[in-house]
Amino acid sequence: MKNIFTLFFFSLFLVSCNAQKAISIFENPTKTIKLEFKLSTDNTPTYKISHNNDIVIDSSNLGVLREDANFFNNLKLVKVSKPKLVTDNYSMLQGKQKNIKYSANEYIVKLQNSKGNLMDIIFRLSDDGVAFRYYFPETTSEIKKITEEKTTYNFSAETKAWLQPMSKAKTGWESTNPSYEEHYQMGIPANSKSPIGEGWVYPALFNSNNTWVLISETTLNENYCGSRLMYNTDANAIQVTFPQSEEIFPDGALNPESKLPWFSPWRIITIGSLKTITESTLGTDLAEKAIDLDPSFIKSGLASWSWVLLKDEFTNYETSMKFIDYASEMNWPYCLIDADWDTRIGDEKIKQLADYAETKNVKLLLWYNSSGSWNTTPYHPKDKLLTHNDRVETFSKLNQLGIAGIKVDFFGGDGQSMIAYYHAILKDAATYKLLVNFHGATLPRGWQRTYPHLLTTEAIKGEEFITFFQENADLQPSHCTMLPFTRNVFDPMDFTPMVLDAIPNITRKTTPTFELALPILFLSGIQHMAETPDGMAKQPQFIIDYLKDIPTNWDESRFVYGFPGKDVVMARKKNNTWFVVGINGENTEKTVVLNLSFINQKNGFIITDSANGFLKNPINTSENVTVTMKAHGGFVMKY
Repeated sequence: MKNIFTLFFFSLFLVSCNAQKAISIFENPTKTIKLEFKLSTDNTPTYKISHNNDIVIDSSNLGVLREDANFFNNLKLVKVSKPKLVTDNYSMLQGKQKNIKYSANEYIVKLQNSKGNLMDIIFRLSDDGVAFRYYFPETTSEIKKITEEKTTYNFSAETKAWLQPMSKAKTGWESTNPSYEEHYQMGIPANSKSPIGEGWVYPALFNSNNTWVLISETTLNENYCGSRLMYNTDANAIQVTFPQSEEIFPDGALNPESKLPWFSPWRIITIGSLKTITESTLGTDLAEKAIDLDPSFIKSGLASWSWVLLKDEFTNYETSMKFIDYASEMNWPYCLIDADWDTRIGDEKIKQLADYAETKNVKLLLWYNSSGSWNTTPYHPKDKLLTHNDRVETFSKLNQLGIAGIKVDFFGGDGQSMIAYYHAILKDAATYKLLVNFHGATLPRGWQRTYPHLLTTEAIKGEEFITFFQENADLQPSHCTMLPFTRNVFDPMDFTPMVLDAIPNITRKTTPTFELALPILFLSGIQHMAETPDGMAKQPQFIIDYLKDIPTNWDESRFVYGFPGKDVVMARKKNNTWFVVGINGENTEKTVVLNLSFINQKNGFIITDSANGFLKNPINTSENVTVTMKAHGGFVMKY
């Protein structure tokens, strides 16, 4: 009997040891973030993430289903690699930071399914978060297709979320949805279902166990679709999901398909304080390195733009001349000419405008409609970019006309074939040294590192929507305070900011200084300014002078103060000059105390709201600077 009990307890000891061996603990270099990996009882790969020993994402699933193979359950753990330090030093031509250092511990989990097929899960843990991706290491000549990604994010019931709904495909004006242009739901339960029913877009912000978490994806290549998040009631967790069936290039692929070997995009989870979230560069840290091109044609800067306030009828030769002069007088390098320029102005006069602009040290940007049959938009030029031969013909002509770049509008969603279309435009534009701006488009997901001539992308409910409907103007203050914490954290955003005077037929809810802060607060390689020459002429000279010398790419950025949907203060540095800007998203005056001890320069100025518009005063830096923002107001400092 004694031997039986001894054998029984020895067996329990072995089971316990095997269970412990099945759990792998991964950690970042500073040991502040830990990830626990293991196979569940049905041999499904799972993970759990803690920050400073507090769980922020509880046990969540990993894996994918391919048409030919199950990589979700009944998997065998082949090997877990030892940690490998991965480092990268790179520079960005635009964005919140110029020179960036990345460091992470990499772990590779090698798995095998019941048929003997192989899949790796690659994890990287850095000081600001976790990234992971799937890799199929075998080699095949046949196309493999993924039908479902099983990745989930399991937050506690107390977790709050700040999320933008994904729109329903083929809805909206002329069937132009989806294009990441909805208002955010703020501070809702993490298990909320989208009001539209199609899930939530990236980046998605959560507050879990007093820690902030931002979820997104990066390195989205031609052989994968863009994904989004949707709460799965069966899994009791948020799951990565694929696009709606309509989101394709005509006759193209919807879900991921590729030959092997094959990498998925990185799933990225930024973890920490709001300062960690807003200052993170994880979206470009893991993006593909820049393609081989001569970057000398790539220059960021501000642009004049007539359409946003003046609309279609002012896309003409005379107005374009006026806006070229306006850009020149303001020391802005670009002027954008919008839709229907091909008939309202024509190639011959566009050439005249480009030649004239060159004498004023200004370059022209021209609008194009990307779409084929996937929507019914009437604006043109249309159908000029659909194939490689189309693009060669179009881009050659633009080179002859002296055009610096293109704004391409009305894309059709996130299906793999549509993602491949984005890449094709970017590659051909690089050959012809054309700058690119995508509108009515998806989130860039780090493409600005891979394609440095991609200077900006809309993918937000921006200024033009404020000009359409009063309800958008009413929501602008809180909406704008969301964006530095979500949409604009990693990727450039063409909000087309700043109306200092008036919007036709709209009652603006923001103060002039709120508007003045936006071109610094928002990150965009080209900042298309909404204000017109007539509106600018009404401003005091010190405002005009200030706007003649504001950067659009930064050496350093710092979060100073704020809360999503309520207020935000950011500091950005270019060379030896610091800009500090803040906006108040709430309808009540606020006095905030800012720690600006990191600014070495002691003398500067501050612009605030006054009863008659703007008030400019000198200001000195100190450890604590007190600033009052009016309701829906803001401020601008320059040192």
